[in-house]
Amino acid sequence: MSWETSLVRIAEFEVEGLRKRLAAILERKALAEMKLAMLHAEAEAENARSAEDAAAGWYRLGFLQGWRIRRDAALAEIAEAEAEEQGARDALTRAFEELKKYEQVAESSRMTLVRAAAHRERIAFDELGARRAAS
Repeated sequence: MSWETSLVRIAEFEVEGLRKRLAAILERKALAEMKLAMLHAEAEAENARSAEDAAAGWYRLGFLQGWRIRRDAALAEIAEAEAEEQGARDALTRAFEELKKYEQVAESSRMTLVRAAAHRERIAFDELGARRAAS
């Protein structure tokens, strides 16, 4: 295995790791968004319940205070995931750029070896042709 191939494999490994990290971040963000949607559904259900039952209205203020705290925590979690997602996307973009550079170097090196082998083969055939022509 040549050093070019090793560099490409290392870069591919890094890209794959960053893809997994991005997938985990997106999953966390989706869960936080789902949690926020569930909180809104709970608030609507509580509003409907307090409209039907006057005794439930006494507990509405406490519920809303707790709901706001949980909502703010969910919103903060979403914002944190979005910031982390942007950083992960930037890192993935840089890793792809590096991978492409290494792949180009490896391809260039391979083409140089192919051209050198073709040149040696041409020289050998020319020499063989010259020997046959001389005899």
